[in-house]
Amino acid sequence: MKNKVVIITGASSGIGKALAFEFGAAGARIVITGRNPQKLQEVAQALKAQNIETFAIQADVSQEADNGRMVKETIAKYGRIDILINNAGISMRALFQDLDLGVIRQVMEINFFGTVYATKYALPYVIESQGSIVGISSIAGYRGLPARTGYSASKFAMHGFMEALRTELLKKNVHVLLACPGFTASNIRSAALTNDGSQQGETPRDEEKMMSSEEVAQHIHKAVRKRKRDLVLTRQGKLTVFFNKWFPGWMDKKVYQVMAKEPNSPFK
Repeated sequence: MKNKVVIITGASSGIGKALAFEFGAAGARIVITGRNPQKLQEVAQALKAQNIETFAIQADVSQEADNGRMVKETIAKYGRIDILINNAGISMRALFQDLDLGVIRQVMEINFFGTVYATKYALPYVIESQGSIVGISSIAGYRGLPARTGYSASKFAMHGFMEALRTELLKKNVHVLLACPGFTASNIRSAALTNDGSQQGETPRDEEKMMSSEEVAQHIHKAVRKRKRDLVLTRQGKLTVFFNKWFPGWMDKKVYQVMAKEPNSPFK
């Protein structure tokens, strides 16, 4: 990773922030993006305090022009892109029958189109460096989660996009990794959108029992170094993928039961 140029979208908190420290500690030059300029600068200063070369770009992945500018500024500063980590994402929690359709549109714009835009503009440079494109997805990209219809749809879309892209790039020696953490301790549930598009505010799950963002970042770093195709994390996540493939009907009932037990579950 020494002197590799790594772009990480949505790096002002959670897994993105942890990835910045993880790859930076290995010697990479880190480009971080985020919508909140104050949080972005706080992370940039913390990285620099650890002697990690950092370039912060305020950008909204849901805006195509911001992605083009992100790549243009990165090339102007470093002249290359080795790794693009499509990390920026948002979740939602509400039954579809109660959901404002604008919420699904917003989730798709950030989670799916944000990945599409960033990858489109960065791709020529990643091909040139024969580097890596990483999509930070979710177990929800393998198994649709009730009350997360928009989130699940966005991750399923990411899976199809990344798989097709990987096949297109087969002869160009570009590595494409689809990383799927299970439930991870981060702020994604606190920032999740409710049925009217407002933020949930409080997580409905016990964050202390989840894998930390730092541990997730370590696994992703290792997978990039080994140029792995897929990464599914946590025991619960691996079991969910396995059982959903072989016992989908049973999993419908099991997933419903688990999600209905969440505090303030919309199923009640």
